[in-house]
Amino acid sequence: MVSCSRLRSSLPFALALFLGLAALPPGAWANAQPFGEWLQGVRAEALRRGMKPATVERALVGVQPIPRVIELDRKQPEFTMTMREYIAKVVNQTRVDLGRQALADNRAVLVPIGQKYGVQPRFIVALWGIETNYGSTTGNFSVIAALVTLAYDGRRSKYFREELMDALKILDQGHIAPGEMRGSWAGAMGQNQFMPSSFLRFAVDEDGDGRKNIWTSRTDVFASIANYLKGVGWRDDQTWGRPVRLPASFDESLADGKTKRAIDAWAALGIRSADGAALPQRAGLVAGIVSPEGRDGPSFMVYDNFNHIMRWNRSTYFATAVGLLADRLAR
Repeated sequence: MVSCSRLRSSLPFALALFLGLAALPPGAWANAQPFGEWLQGVRAEALRRGMKPATVERALVGVQPIPRVIELDRKQPEFTMTMREYIAKVVNQTRVDLGRQALADNRAVLVPIGQKYGVQPRFIVALWGIETNYGSTTGNFSVIAALVTLAYDGRRSKYFREELMDALKILDQGHIAPGEMRGSWAGAMGQNQFMPSSFLRFAVDEDGDGRKNIWTSRTDVFASIANYLKGVGWRDDQTWGRPVRLPASFDESLADGKTKRAIDAWAALGIRSADGAALPQRAGLVAGIVSPEGRDGPSFMVYDNFNHIMRWNRSTYFATAVGLLADRLAR
């Protein structure tokens, strides 16, 4: 997900449906090669990569491009939503209430996972909640068919062909059956919406049943989210950031999220907490400032963990929503 007018392909599937994607006529295929011939090349490549013939046959038998996937890819939504509007939709009271209940109901699993991977459970639940509304909206496209469609289309064929090969590898390893490998139109899978490449890097078999099951095993879902954050550098002795108030004299060019200063240095420029209180002081902690809409919109002081959420989804809106939801789950 990317902010405001650039909110495009990384929209969580549920949010895309909620905001209303218009169905449009399919665009012309970018690939002139006959599909059957192209698919034979995919089969041959998968076999060269060492995948079992039975896996490849089961996964690809009868597969056809999905015109709806091309419609969605060709006409991804443009939004003029402000950050306040976005936060109001994504971090709404219903999601907060459900998240608090989910945090309480799954505490016996979340606490040891949080300790093992060094990730606070409230952030695990917040990512789960925003990606798929706590596992309730994960997408119903065949991941193989969706990736075949996008790889064949030709516009971003190299990327999606690699994701297709990774999806076939997941099937070959026995983590899921082809008919059960379902997800978003762009190939994001399971309750944490991992692309196949992220699955291979970060999914874990936390419940010990021999499969990395991000579709139906909450234990594996939670641990895979935590393992992802750990893998990109998450620190459980820090939070994500906090809303702040900027003084009228503040140089807006400093609110790029990349300019890092000690908290007392920001305080010396007149920045205060959003409620007007002085900023909390912590020796050795550096922070950046983000103001996605400039001085007239909300501003936030962000720490390293904010940047780690941005690795998950490179959207300031998304990362801020995760942080704000996590904060509300802890209250």
